[in-house]
Amino acid sequence: MIDVRAMCAIGQRGQLGLHGRLPWEGNTDPLYVEDVTRFFAVTQGHVLIAGPKTIEAVPDFAYQDRTIAVIRSHEDPRAVLARYPGRRIYVGGGIAVWNVYAPFIQQWDITRLPYDGEADRWFDPAWLVGRGRD
Repeated sequence: MIDVRAMCAIGQRGQLGLHGRLPWEGNTDPLYVEDVTRFFAVTQGHVLIAGPKTIEAVPDFAYQDRTIAVIRSHEDPRAVLARYPGRRIYVGGGIAVWNVYAPFIQQWDITRLPYDGEADRWFDPAWLVGRGRD
């Protein structure tokens, strides 16, 4: 069985994005820094697949100790996941990707950050039960 997971951080009301970025991006508060550090520690040695904007934000050092690949929401998820037999696969955002991959994600690791500001992208609880949006 393929081990497919997702790991993300959301704001207090489910905020995910603002103008194509994380709403809290660049915040140096220890809670935010710890979340990013944990993400790279947990995904180390595994596969990270995500949309182009998410992959664009991955720092150079991360390419040294994990497999990273850009995916598109129009690709057949079964074919994409089959490229990594026997590997743990983390599906990164964004929303279009999670809408397609939600039925395949077996474990969600969600951190709720203290952010309670503006957003234009939101976490969809339907993803947790394997439903995306068409």
